[in-house]
Amino acid sequence: MKRMTSWVLVLGLAGSFVPVQAHEGHDHGNEAPAGVAAVLARLPDGSVNIPKTAQRRMAIRTTLAGMSDAAATLQLPARVVMDPNRSGRVQAVYGGRVEPGPRGLPVAGQAVKRGEVLAYVRYQAEPYAVANQQSQLSELRAQRQIAEQKLQRLESLEGTVPRKDIDAARTDLAGLREREGSVGASLGQREALTAPVSGVIASVALVAGQVVQARDVLFEVVDPAHMLVEAGTPDATLGTRIAGAQLADVPGTRLKLLGAARALRDGLLPLTFSVQAGKPGAALPLAIGQPVQLIVQLKERVQGIVLPAQAVVRNPANEPIVWIKTSAERYMPQPVQYRALDAQTVVVTQGLGADKRVVVQGAPLIAQIR
Repeated sequence: MKRMTSWVLVLGLAGSFVPVQAHEGHDHGNEAPAGVAAVLARLPDGSVNIPKTAQRRMAIRTTLAGMSDAAATLQLPARVVMDPNRSGRVQAVYGGRVEPGPRGLPVAGQAVKRGEVLAYVRYQAEPYAVANQQSQLSELRAQRQIAEQKLQRLESLEGTVPRKDIDAARTDLAGLREREGSVGASLGQREALTAPVSGVIASVALVAGQVVQARDVLFEVVDPAHMLVEAGTPDATLGTRIAGAQLADVPGTRLKLLGAARALRDGLLPLTFSVQAGKPGAALPLAIGQPVQLIVQLKERVQGIVLPAQAVVRNPANEPIVWIKTSAERYMPQPVQYRALDAQTVVVTQGLGADKRVVVQGAPLIAQIR
């Protein structure tokens, strides 16, 4: 009995040293060490071990990379500007004191209609000028009263005086009344500030009682559904090579090139694009003066691997990388060079070969594992 037990122990020890062989179609050479096989961990070679259960919680998705043909792109800094045909500024022709309009003074963001009175500017003349106007008004009033008395006498003598004298007296009286009305109205004259277009108030630069000067910009009115995007480039031929454009940070918008300037502004040639929301007539999620990043698609083509923009993340050295799935629970970072195609996709031009399983969803979560 003792001899049989010893044989069992020998066989057990011998079996513990038998090397483990991979099943056909499987490769265990790149799997993580047994101590980290069931936990999230970053390995010494920079790869990340993620158990299956953690992959499901993180909603990690991969795709098989393949080469394709895409449009070459450029990224240009740009800013949002007003559409001159759908926007306008409200300025005072003469200086004066501000008075509220029929609905009070408008505030930024308030909807207005074309021709609506926004405010009044009451003209404030110098005391000497006011005194001269009042003196002139008194003189015209006295002349008008004399003309009225003269007309009454001539009309009472109608038939004995020539008709032309009566008509001349009536004409003189009408002219005096008109002059008196004009001078009288000028003493309390106020200018109505009206909305030049229908839209919303973009900016307000006045309060009740404020004294403004001529040509001061008091209101800016914009159409929230129609704006322009202006970019600059030193390449004079870029305008003829553009096939399309999109905003990098504002998906769901449509841009159309309106024209490329032929005069330099601050050393660059301005490119003007019209921007509209994906739904016709909807308000754009943009503001006048807002800086944006413009992605310009060129007519040239480039070879690369098209991926969702979220597939490209940054490593601790701030280099762009993608995560490649090398085994069931192991992911390896791969530095790449890429160009943006639009607001949601990029094309990897260097650093990534075809037939690699690339993470297209959950890459930012993998990059946070330490």
